[in-house]
Amino acid sequence: MTTTIGRIHANFRANYGAPRVLAELRLGLGIRVARKRVARLLRQYGLVSVSHPRKRRGWRLDTATHEDLVKRQLRADGPNRLWFCCNAQHRARDGWVYCAAVIDAYSRRIVGWSISDQIAAEIVVDALEMARWRRRPEPGTVVHADSGAQ
Repeated sequence: MTTTIGRIHANFRANYGAPRVLAELRLGLGIRVARKRVARLLRQYGLVSVSHPRKRRGWRLDTATHEDLVKRQLRADGPNRLWFCCNAQHRARDGWVYCAAVIDAYSRRIVGWSISDQIAAEIVVDALEMARWRRRPEPGTVVHADSGAQ
């Protein structure tokens, strides 16, 4: 039973906790097992699901910890002086697709991008690296990204 539970937990990228592992055992594999036993075995072997903090009512974004270099002036007087980062998530047939793009404010063209099936900081870094590799900007290029845009 523990190997089956461990395999289910690993197959779903450690996202499944006791309720979903139990459903997979019962509905997917047809194994009769008690809910508390599955929870105990998961706890015993240190298998925990990914949990996200819940949003509280009335929460507010923290103030920016850095200076706003753009000051909402969204135009540039030359190429590679101001870049914007844009992140988006899109529903696909088999899950979600996460995209990151870097846009040059002067030409309004995408100069770097990255796509992944997992949300991670690496897609933004990869998009910036692609833009840097393709455009080879001079020192002093400002990269602006709004927080909270989906």
